[in-house]
Amino acid sequence: MTTTTPERGTLLRESNFRWLMSGGLISALGDQFTLIALPWLVLTATGDALTLGLVIALMSVPRALFILVGGALVDRYSPKSVLMLSKFANAILLGILAALVFAGPVPLPAMYVLAFGLGLASAFGIPSGTSMLPHVVEPGQLQMANGILMGIRQLTMLSGPLLAALVFALWGDGSGEQPGATHGIAIAFAFDCASFIISAWTLAKVRLHAAPVKAAAEGMWRAIGDGLLLVWRDMSLRVCIMYWALCAFVVGGTMQVAMPVLAASRLGGAASLGLIMGVHGAGALLGMAASGALAKRRLGSFGSTILLVDAIAGALLMGMAMIHTTWQAGIFMLLLGLLNGFIQVAVFSWIQQRVPRAMLGRAMSIFMFIFMGLAPLAAAATGALLDALSLTGLFVGAGAFLLAAATVAWLFTPMRHIAHATPIG
Repeated sequence: MTTTTPERGTLLRESNFRWLMSGGLISALGDQFTLIALPWLVLTATGDALTLGLVIALMSVPRALFILVGGALVDRYSPKSVLMLSKFANAILLGILAALVFAGPVPLPAMYVLAFGLGLASAFGIPSGTSMLPHVVEPGQLQMANGILMGIRQLTMLSGPLLAALVFALWGDGSGEQPGATHGIAIAFAFDCASFIISAWTLAKVRLHAAPVKAAAEGMWRAIGDGLLLVWRDMSLRVCIMYWALCAFVVGGTMQVAMPVLAASRLGGAASLGLIMGVHGAGALLGMAASGALAKRRLGSFGSTILLVDAIAGALLMGMAMIHTTWQAGIFMLLLGLLNGFIQVAVFSWIQQRVPRAMLGRAMSIFMFIFMGLAPLAAAATGALLDALSLTGLFVGAGAFLLAAATVAWLFTPMRHIAHATPIG
């Protein structure tokens, strides 16, 4: 800690990073309010799970479809410009939603349109937000800065739902028939609207270290194609992204579907699910902090570190098959969260350092598309598998797959030789 504490202090004293960090904290906290309030609004208004699924799909599909376009626009204009516009768009949409909830029952068509708009805005906000940091901090500070920002977001994921629940308890969650029963939901949307406005103001204070390197003027499809070619021609990027896509499809689906089933069938129900997911979040926070603090202490190559962590995670997933109590699940989820948080920071920092800034928006959008585009397919496939496999078989299969994938990648691909990134401009 003696070497990292002064470096962290230097980073936190930089006004650019403080403005970016404070805006990120406010915006991430507001996001948690909407993540709780929107599905609850749909359920209280309709009581229909199918309608809730449609609203979630209307947010997810445009985000997955347009995120590559968002990445191309980031490279053409600058991450700051695109991020600012996405914040204003989100603020307008959430302001309209808050006003509609305050006024009375929200028509279903309005919910659909606003959900689509929020998903579309996030398709531009995500690649610009993930591409912003290399323009603000020095290359050698990237991993520590990523660790701090991701840790802050993880903290909001723990505290945001609790604060939202307090707002619902004080001002109503829509479950009653009396006038003003939905004011708590409206306040949640209004808070998120304000968070985007405030974070846009803090973003305006951020000065880029150097003028963003703009991509050459070209058609949108050509720009997206160039981003895909960049990933394909870079052997290390290509191998890593193909490996991550495969693992995300198998393991991501298991975590989305199997964890609620585990809580319902073997543990204590919804309360146990909330507890173990909270423990997982706490583990991820610790892993992010460790990854940022140990940015200059490396165990082998970047690729070998990824494969080692995945092999351990695979063994832990196989162990999940034997769990029958909440405290056992908590231990496994804490360890999985720790590994996940550690590797998230390392991966983001590696991509940000490896890819030229003129192409970073497209590279990050491709990386994020892997998880957002595959998530619905992975969840559907896992749900279908549970009709044929037991929960025990699913955990053992997913863990064995991850362990086998890491082993095969180590033995038969160049992944274990992929080095830590050398910062480039």
